[in-house]
Amino acid sequence: MSDERDALVQAARELVAWEEEIGGIGFPAVAVPARAPSADPLRQPVHDEPPPPAPEPLPKPAAGAAAAPQDRAKRLRVLQEEAAGCTRCRLAAGRTRSVFARGNPETDLVFVGEGPGYHEDQQGLPFVGNAGALLDRMVKAMGYPRDGVYICNVVKCRPPENRTPKPDEAGACKPFLSGQLEAVRPKVIVALGRCAAENLGQVDPGGRGWRGRWGEYEGVPVMSTYHPAFLLRSPQFKRQVWDDLKDVLRKLDKPVP
Repeated sequence: MSDERDALVQAARELVAWEEEIGGIGFPAVAVPARAPSADPLRQPVHDEPPPPAPEPLPKPAAGAAAAPQDRAKRLRVLQEEAAGCTRCRLAAGRTRSVFARGNPETDLVFVGEGPGYHEDQQGLPFVGNAGALLDRMVKAMGYPRDGVYICNVVKCRPPENRTPKPDEAGACKPFLSGQLEAVRPKVIVALGRCAAENLGQVDPGGRGWRGRWGEYEGVPVMSTYHPAFLLRSPQFKRQVWDDLKDVLRKLDKPVP
């Protein structure tokens, strides 16, 4: 009983810390309306280089019932080993380590970002820098432990200067991302940023109004929201992201703080 009480106290502290960070004070008595952004934070266009030859697709696991935990772990381990040795696009030449995933593959919730940064490239894990620390606080405020969700990226190697992955690079990595999502089979996917939303089919390239909208990927509900790195530069949008994450909790039939 004492352990359960301590866990509830810690969860309440995490929620209060997040509420204060996004501009609230403790537990609000009424819902706080989201502030509309002054402008849609679109990315700058990237001029593509000539694409390399199209990669051969990885074998796709057979569709059907959800995989047993041991089969899921084996499937993900094979994908991770293939990603570690992949040379299907130009990003492989500059990587220190491939960055596959972190978290719990038995979860009901997956977060998909765009690609590794410097710290991720050094450690071989996604979201371990400042943006990762912010994502961890968001996850805890939702009521999950830090490693209670599954976190991965569109591409598994760091793009130069942390630029947005180019379409052919994302295409070369697509079998890995598709394999991860098929193996984990979450109940909800959260697309972090425009790149993830585009590569999960939630918005056309250059499209507007993508944040806060529900879509689907292979039958799984997808919520698209801003990337934590964008929130570090533009903290005024944190409230909108928190509203999106509360919608995710509703979709999962979980308590909404």
